[in-house]
Amino acid sequence: MRPGPVGHEPASGSPRPPLGIAWRLAAVLGLVVLAGAVTLLVVALVVAPQVFHAHLEVVLDADVEPAVQAHVDEAFANAMLISLGVAVPVALVTAFAVAWVVAQRLARSVTAVAAAADRIARGDLRARVEAPAIGPEFARLAGAFNAMADRLAQTETTRRRLIGDLAHELRTPLASLEATVDAVVDGVLPADPETLATLRQQTDRLNHLVADMSAVSRAEERQLALHLEAVDVAEVAREVVAAERARFAVAGVRLEIEVPGKVVSLRADARELSEALANLLDNARRHTPPGGQVRLAVRAEADGVVIDVADAGEGFDPADAERIFERFYRGETSRTRDGAGSGVGLTIARAIIEAHGGTLTGRSDGPGTGATFRIRLPPAPHAP
Repeated sequence: MRPGPVGHEPASGSPRPPLGIAWRLAAVLGLVVLAGAVTLLVVALVVAPQVFHAHLEVVLDADVEPAVQAHVDEAFANAMLISLGVAVPVALVTAFAVAWVVAQRLARSVTAVAAAADRIARGDLRARVEAPAIGPEFARLAGAFNAMADRLAQTETTRRRLIGDLAHELRTPLASLEATVDAVVDGVLPADPETLATLRQQTDRLNHLVADMSAVSRAEERQLALHLEAVDVAEVAREVVAAERARFAVAGVRLEIEVPGKVVSLRADARELSEALANLLDNARRHTPPGGQVRLAVRAEADGVVIDVADAGEGFDPADAERIFERFYRGETSRTRDGAGSGVGLTIARAIIEAHGGTLTGRSDGPGTGATFRIRLPPAPHAP
């Protein structure tokens, strides 16, 4: 015989496709039914005749003749075998039917999760799965998958915003540097100390901006490495105020602090907490006119510690109470007196406080009424 066409011959080394979950579940249930039937048959043949004989002797109130006994045993065995012969196929068909229905629901759920995971792997971060009504375990699986997808989407949104914001913020200092360098090259500006100081100021601004971007990126991605220890919040507040007094004096703004005489202690990262307070004070100083006042108050409450940073400055629209914590949000340009802020101080401060399991909120009655920022810290940090 001549061999048939190569293209029509099955590949001898190709693996067989794996059985689906429906077939595997049906096979398992079928094996369970068969094992139960065999066990039932063995136990019945060993135990049932003796019990049947005992009941038969009680009913007849006499010994049963051997011929009758043999006939009864044969009839009993035949009845059991016929019953099991009918029951086992029926049970197998029922088990296969139930397994098929259940397996189809399981397969649809698993397939939906796999398809959504594939969409996410291809860059479609909008993929979500519905919680199937087949048990709490699959509901938790769907919830965990959707939470993961939400987190990935937030991270991607943060990444895109970070790139866009960085490009926007770098444009001004780079343009200033380019204009200054071109003016020096063209002879319009002399390369004197004043011009060099201008260039140094712009490079310092770029370095400061890059450092802020790195800090806010880590903060928003919850990558702050906190070194928790017992911290006296009042003492931390005093140290921050002492470090900021010179800058407030140059700006002509009074800085006051109100702390209790007793120790206000909780578990926190003193360095990160100091940075958050410094950012709040820096924000208050930049938005408070000369002759104004900024007050930092610390007090202990039953559920932790409350820190208020209040100023008598320009305030903000109450509708912007959440927007002011967005990266690079500075409202009207006139609100920043010195123009030195990069617009991420409040963002970093909130991320630090939330990493401690606390909250940071801002409140103002409107432009010209000042603003108050309130920190609430729990006694022990917990996941926000």
